[in-house]
Amino acid sequence: MAKKDKEKKKVSAKKEKYLKFHKEKSATIDVRMPELTPEQQKQKQEDEMRINKFLRFSKNAPTKEVSERRMKSKR
Repeated sequence: MAKKDKEKKKVSAKKEKYLKFHKEKSATIDVRMPELTPEQQKQKQEDEMRINKFLRFSKNAPTKEVSERRMKSKR
């Protein structure tokens, strides 16, 4: 086994030539949200409140065809 450790693996000339183009890639990905200033935090909170209020209270109006069909059936 000592003999194998002493021997170096041969690297092909092509690999050696293009080795400089390979970049090391980190294994971990950093997916943290950026730090927000107090002003930005307040704006974000207000925006979320508006969106929640809109989704809670707005009802989708029926399409034109549906409302026309209902009007005809009521006649």
